Formats: sequence, structure tokens, C-alpha cells
Amino acid sequence: MGSSSNDDFSVVVLASDLGIDARPFLANQDREIEDQDNWHDCSQDFSDEDFPDLDVLHFFRLQGSDKSGNRIFRIVGKYFPAPVISGERLKKYIFHKICSELPEGPFCIVYMHSTVQKEDNSPGVTILRWIYEELPSEIKDRLQVVYFIHPGLCSRLVFATLGRLFLSGGLYWKIKYVSRLQYLWDDIKKGEVEIPEFVQNHDNVLEHRPLTDYGIEPDPLHLTEVPSAAYSLGRYEERLASREFMS
Repeated sequence: MGSSSNDDFSVVVLASDLGIDARPFLANQDREIEDQDNWHDCSQDFSDEDFPDLDVLHFFRLQGSDKSGNRIFRIVGKYFPAPVISGERLKKYIFHKICSELPEGPFCIVYMHSTVQKEDNSPGVTILRWIYEELPSEIKDRLQVVYFIHPGLCSRLVFATLGRLFLSGGLYWKIKYVSRLQYLWDDIKKGEVEIPEFVQNHDNVLEHRPLTDYGIEPDPLHLTEVPSAAYSLGRYEERLASREFMS
């Protein structure tokens, strides 16, 4: 009598002797809970699936440990071809790597953002958040720190303004920005994690042009390396005047 006409209500009656599986008639929420439970059963989901095409890219690898004893998952953003890999397959690959390679105990992530292009290498903040939210709580608790190497101005602004909204479960407070590789060695011993050559080269560029961290490219044409014509002319006039004085 008092219920709204917009409310949907249905009843499904199943005879007990028909032998019908009632699971397809479960509510959506119950099916989602069941799917989540099965999703974390790595042996069931990934036993027949291989990822040789993703392994060869080396964008997500287990390497060494930091000085606190946390195992390291190294992520090289430039190696990830975002336009050709779906978010669903990326999620499956990450779960496969964590379940098959990560030993027990705490771990950390070393993410190298050097020379990453949004349209070529970034799957998007929404997809990354979705993947993180799908992780079991036990894995989230074991993640101790995310070393974010060479964060650009745009990524800093995004995380500073939207980070608390998009990143849950304490992940926001686990991110540690590392503007130079020399600061990474305070937490990770050299040689524990492989640094690609282009990351080292990018670090050298930032060291000589620190304003690049803030989206400013000082002297893009390298004009400071060209001798000033006015300065050279002035020196020539001084030499000429001194010769006339001596004569």
C-alpha cells in the first residue's frame, strides 16, 4: 500500500526437486562477492594463462630489496604500451605476478616515471585505482612504500589535488617522491634495482636543469653555450686600445 510505484520487486520460486542451480538467480551483490573470492584464487584464474608478450617488456619485475628488507617490484612506466593493452589484461597480469612471484612479507614499489608520455605509457589514474582496489586487503597491508622516481609537475599536481579522493586504503600516504636518483640510494642500496640508461640520462638532465622539475625549460636553444658577440667585441676593443696606448 505505502510502497512507491518505482520500486522493483520480484519473487522467484524454485521447486526443490527440479534440480535447478539457483546461483544464476542470486542478487548481483552476491555474485560480485563470489567473483571477488574466486578472483583471488590465483591457481584457478591463471593456471592456463601465460603472459609472454608482457614479460618481455620488463615493465613490471621483482628485483632486490630496500634497506628496510622490503622486496621490490620495479615498474618502468616508459616500457608500458598503454594503447595496446587493456585495463582488464593489465589487472590480470599484475595479479599473476604478485601471486606467482612475490614471497611472503612486506614489499615496496619503485616506479620510474622518467620520460613517460600520458598518451603512450599511462593506463590512467582510474584504471590504476581500480586495480589497487581489487587487491586483497592482505596485499595492501604488505605494501609499505611506493618510491615515485622523477615525478613531473603534472603528476605532482594531480596527486596533490585528487590523490586523497582517488587513492584509498592508505596508499596516498605511502607515496614517496624521489626527484633524483641520489635520494633513492638513501633507502635502496645501489645495485639492488636495475636503473635503465634512459632513466640515468634523464636524471643527469634534471641535475643540470633543476627548473625542469617545475615544467620550466630554461634556455631550450642552449644559447648560454654560445659566446656573446657583444662580449667578444668589447674584449677586442680593449685589446686595440691597449695596443694604441703602448705605441
